[in-house]
Amino acid sequence: MPQVFPFRAAQYKGGKGDVSDLVAPPYDVLDASGKGKLLAKDPHNIVAIDLPHTPAKELGPPEAYEGAAKVYRNWLASGTLTRRATPAMFAYRQTFTAGSKTFQRSGMACAVETVPFGPREGGGILPHEETFSGPKEDRMALMKATKSQLSPIFGLHADEDAKATKLLQSVMASRPADLTANMNSSLGENIPHEIWTIEDEQTIAAYQDALRGEDVFIADGHHRYTTGLNYLKGLEQQGGVAADHPARRCMIVLVSMSDPGLVIWPTHRVLGGMKNYSFDSFLEHSRETIRFEPVAGDLHAIDRALQSLGGMGPMRFALYDVKTGRGGVAAPATGDPLNARFPDKPKAWRELVVAFIQYGIVEQVCTPKLNAGEAVKWAFPHTIDEVLQITRGLETGAGGGKVFGSTGAQLAVIVRPTPLDAVKDVSRANQLMPQKSTFFYPKIATGLFVNPLE
Repeated sequence: MPQVFPFRAAQYKGGKGDVSDLVAPPYDVLDASGKGKLLAKDPHNIVAIDLPHTPAKELGPPEAYEGAAKVYRNWLASGTLTRRATPAMFAYRQTFTAGSKTFQRSGMACAVETVPFGPREGGGILPHEETFSGPKEDRMALMKATKSQLSPIFGLHADEDAKATKLLQSVMASRPADLTANMNSSLGENIPHEIWTIEDEQTIAAYQDALRGEDVFIADGHHRYTTGLNYLKGLEQQGGVAADHPARRCMIVLVSMSDPGLVIWPTHRVLGGMKNYSFDSFLEHSRETIRFEPVAGDLHAIDRALQSLGGMGPMRFALYDVKTGRGGVAAPATGDPLNARFPDKPKAWRELVVAFIQYGIVEQVCTPKLNAGEAVKWAFPHTIDEVLQITRGLETGAGGGKVFGSTGAQLAVIVRPTPLDAVKDVSRANQLMPQKSTFFYPKIATGLFVNPLE
């Protein structure tokens, strides 16, 4: 693994007490309405800096980032945010419910060497999915303006002997948390976040030793890590960058793949903007590409059928036509359906449902046969209720609303979660999954710590 370090975080309330009204989900799951609700609770909420422009999927006007930087520096000057005198790592625990079960996921907030993506001796930084250009431009403009990393990357490591997990558990069992937050009500969540500050060199050294030689898999924050790389490259082009310059390290929360609280949610696809689309036309044009089993009932019934129809195979997914309410469960018509087009890709990649949807459904059927070769519009919701919101024309943090234009949402593609083993196999093969292949739940909070780069 690239070496990990403590860092001199800037924090609310000196890193002690409750900061529920000051933290936020990551910028990429918030829309203008969500931002407004958080600022209504407290105008010093981190979104005032971290989300100066909505939607953050594209570059905003320069004055938005300049304004965020001004607010940030005012908060540092006034003591709203204070920078630690000594470097620290932070044990981080989230308690949450998924389905009918309660989980606890633990990780360590620290700084990792800013090294290029890819395998390397001693462990590398491995991405697992493709990214969009717009968010990277937005994040770069914000990083240049504030000279800080406002939101941590979410990383995974194998930890097969659970050494890192056991160390975290021992710290958490030793004393009450130093910093707490609960993101609830305004965003429909009720997730306690607990932070234990770690300054003693012995514990930090033990954690560094536990991670020695391991790869870091980026679970969430590809855009942010890429921005960190580009920011450092820009500094180097301007002249020498000291070996201990803060930009040589990226703020990250590392979670063990053996952690019992590691949960992956699905990322569904909602498609629209197709000029010649109808559900019957789609089924006709895709009859050689997919097998389709109609299911009676609403979208929730179709989703239940998707979970239960194991006979359709592990690459099954569900389809729902927005206009007629018709739908069912589908699967590729042939085994290894992407092999002919991508023979050089590893089998783990070719068996990804999200890869088949992108290359076998959207690019092979929707774009050429239903949209005259023009790009299809997408949204990426994570729950069935959010899919339904988007089909009603609403804007959500996952997209929707105006993105589809006059056609509105047309076809929802419901998937099951991407398996964790697939993330490991594809990343270690130095390959990238399609955009929005995974959703690690819950998100890491923004505002518990900021990493100044000055």
